[in-house]
Amino acid sequence: MGITFYTNPMSRGQIARWALHEAGVQYDEQIVGYGRAMKAPDYLAINPMGKVPAIVHDGIVVTEAAAICLYLAEAFPDADLAPRSLAEKADYLRWTFFAAGPVEQAVIARSMGWEVADDPKVRGRLGFGCYDDTVAALAGWLTDRAYVCGDRFTAADIYVGAQVDWGLQFATLPSQPQFQAYAERLRERPAYRAARAIDAGHIAAMQAERAG
Repeated sequence: MGITFYTNPMSRGQIARWALHEAGVQYDEQIVGYGRAMKAPDYLAINPMGKVPAIVHDGIVVTEAAAICLYLAEAFPDADLAPRSLAEKADYLRWTFFAAGPVEQAVIARSMGWEVADDPKVRGRLGFGCYDDTVAALAGWLTDRAYVCGDRFTAADIYVGAQVDWGLQFATLPSQPQFQAYAERLRERPAYRAARAIDAGHIAAMQAERAG
């Protein structure tokens, strides 16, 4: 049956597409429009949240961009995207979930204008504590290493890297040297470039269609 990939080019589906290209697998692309298409019964049967991305691999449904990245690493071991040791696995899981949790929460809170009170009791109740602490933790980890797990690219770098890459592009993360160097390494990867080119083509076509 292979893989069916449900996405929209202007979404976190870009992360999943990059993961598919890093895994080196063929997939059937299904572009899902915003609005009614994402809330249609057929698609809600795949993702009850009515959001993209999602993949269906031989009947197995996987949603959430971070989960798709880690799933593909295990489903296609020849791509060598999964951790090779328990120590690598610790970093791999830790920072993937950190990016999907505290980093995502901190960035969204700031972009929405939700200020966190400078009160230890308040910050202690929040998974990300505060924006500055979250950014400092991630930047600190990337200071003396090329990738999340050290010198080797893994599926964790697809998700963490996407957060950093987008954060720099949209100024939701500060332009720190650690982030810039990390993003530059990722942008040179053939799979990154191939995936981004496809989504850029889709976006250009959609914009041209709207322009009439």
